[in-house]
Amino acid sequence: MRKIKVAFFAEILHEDKDGASRTMFQLIKRIPFDRFEFMFIYGDGPDQLLDFPSLKVPTITIPSNKNYTLSIPSLIKRRLIRKLDTFGPDIVHIATPSLLGHFAVTYASKRHIPVVSIYHTHFISYIDYYLKHLPFLIGPVKRYVSSKKKLFYNQCDCIYVPTKSIKQELINYGIQASKMLLWERGIDNTLFNPLKKDLAKLEKITGNQQPTLLFVSRLVWEKNLEMLFKIYRLIKIRGIACNFLVVGDGSARKACESNMPEAIFLGHVGHDELASLYASSSIFVFPSVSETYGNVILEAQAPGLPCVIANGGGSKDLIENGVNGFACNPNSEGEFVDCIETLLNKKTIHRQFSMLGIQESTKRNWERLADIYFNDIEQLGKVPSIYKLTS
Repeated sequence: MRKIKVAFFAEILHEDKDGASRTMFQLIKRIPFDRFEFMFIYGDGPDQLLDFPSLKVPTITIPSNKNYTLSIPSLIKRRLIRKLDTFGPDIVHIATPSLLGHFAVTYASKRHIPVVSIYHTHFISYIDYYLKHLPFLIGPVKRYVSSKKKLFYNQCDCIYVPTKSIKQELINYGIQASKMLLWERGIDNTLFNPLKKDLAKLEKITGNQQPTLLFVSRLVWEKNLEMLFKIYRLIKIRGIACNFLVVGDGSARKACESNMPEAIFLGHVGHDELASLYASSSIFVFPSVSETYGNVILEAQAPGLPCVIANGGGSKDLIENGVNGFACNPNSEGEFVDCIETLLNKKTIHRQFSMLGIQESTKRNWERLADIYFNDIEQLGKVPSIYKLTS
């Protein structure tokens, strides 16, 4: 049987860089070698991925976020086209509507190759944060980005979207609903589970036995860090006895440390330690509204950690307010802190959120999601002219 050839374009292919990278590697690590050949084209990543052809594209550092780079395919355009033509892809997978993504969709269009994309990053939600000092530019920039997004995604044959909220938002931008399929995210329940609870280990970190509020994220402004600061300050004003634990790193770390001087910052931690922190903490606090899905919420729910999150972005689809967590007004630190106090004081609600979070996480299976993806692209690669999607 002839193998389906997939040209896989991504800006970054480091497994633990962020949620998008971790999602991509859940697929990469499950590639059925007997059915597919892959060629990886990316800017930032290892020199070789698995045993497949891998081509790195020159990059520049993004001025507003020095932890990320932008691929510049025009610098090796002829070589890139030659390599792709030699490989002869049946499918083009594009992770991001970047310069590299637009090159890929143009290449595919000219050669009548089907295109699939997974909607990883809700870039338009970042604009409010990065242009907050130039508010007159926010509207025009959002309109420009949404028009580019519409142009890019409407050239795709299949777009995997993580939540119904994000799907509706993309429809509002003018992206065709018929191209979108709901494809959520999975969780590794062997890693994230209640058995990883280790209160003695947590006490060594905090130095006490007080309840611990946990925040896990890249420390960048689009995660609504200013609201996190307000929550922290109000907790101090109300005299709530608790630890404030921050896991993650990023360009805004110094600002976080300055605004939350008594919080405990652990930086980036390994998977096992993170799983233990989720299982051992008291409440997960997450005010970000820029998530397409919110992988960290699922990671917190899996070991039974109750979540207090912002009612915005794709994350809100994971929480039914007052049933399996609290979803708060993203602009109200008072609502966040009220919910935190409720969970600290009412053990029945805490246990309810914990139990339902664990139950929900068991439904999120990476094997099933990978099967859907590989079966879809196999069919799309074999019979692109008659392949139909059902939402």
